[in-house]
Amino acid sequence: MHDFRKLLVWQLARELGADVYKLCRGRPRDELVVTSQLRRAAFAIATSIAEGCGKSSRPEVIRYLDISAGSAAETEHHLVTWLDIGGIDGRKCDELLARVASIRRMLYALIRNLPE
Repeated sequence: MHDFRKLLVWQLARELGADVYKLCRGRPRDELVVTSQLRRAAFAIATSIAEGCGKSSRPEVIRYLDISAGSAAETEHHLVTWLDIGGIDGRKCDELLARVASIRRMLYALIRNLPE
């Protein structure tokens, strides 16, 4: 389909995953359940985009882009949960949530505009 490295949505998702990873590094042990799941979900956004771009049929590409959007929703959930338990500052959480929402919108636009 595409060289995923040229897709802006993949680039932004990759940056988000790296930023989330750095933010979670060194957190207290009692936050491990949330931060571990958050890191996994954030990394899965870019991973699924890359995997989908390697598929040969349009339905398969769409399936992986949809999985990526699901990982973005999961990332949002874990960020809100982390905020609820006091593990992340509200402003930082809002900034990350806005980035995730932007990535989701880009994914849905990519799905809608995928050539036949």
